[in-house]
Amino acid sequence: MCCTTDRPVHDGPRSPRSFLRLGSRSRANMRQRAYTTDTTASSGEDSCGESLEDTEQSWISWFCGLRGNELFCEVDEDYIQDDFNLSGLSSSVPYYDYALDTILDIDRPHSDITDQQQELIESAAEMLYGLIHARYILTTRGMTAMLEKYKQNHFGRCPRFLCANAPCLPVGTSDIFRTATVKIFCPKCKVSRVFKQ
Repeated sequence: MCCTTDRPVHDGPRSPRSFLRLGSRSRANMRQRAYTTDTTASSGEDSCGESLEDTEQSWISWFCGLRGNELFCEVDEDYIQDDFNLSGLSSSVPYYDYALDTILDIDRPHSDITDQQQELIESAAEMLYGLIHARYILTTRGMTAMLEKYKQNHFGRCPRFLCANAPCLPVGTSDIFRTATVKIFCPKCKVSRVFKQ
């Protein structure tokens, strides 16, 4: 028999909209709870010894785990920290520095930021991550990560009978943010379809 704790083990990820509506202090607390997973272990014969080991999940892992973000792979933090890989993005993303800090989980005191600005920063972080991801998947490490997701059918299968459940690939039709939705391409029948979650 093992002891249990009264603490919830995992609240689960929240939708990005509910995450953005919270105040900055509440958002940080909620994010901490959502990122933290507890691991319990028991030892001894009749006694119950607990070993709680908290591991914090990064913003990147949390974001890629959200429903609707299945097509993203996790970009290496060392790739994001290299300024050469981010050249030109600062002019196209509002609140660039704050958004980059959010992605890299750098906590800096921002006392002059309102709740509305915090929401814009969170939205900018999502936009910035998408732009970084588009560059990352063109590298060898990025292609390897996407190949693994392809082999595991993370992108879905073709619904056509003659394709025999062939795995599909995500295809972006535009480089401009929010101008087109991602499509799923079947390499067997060579047809692109709108991605359905």
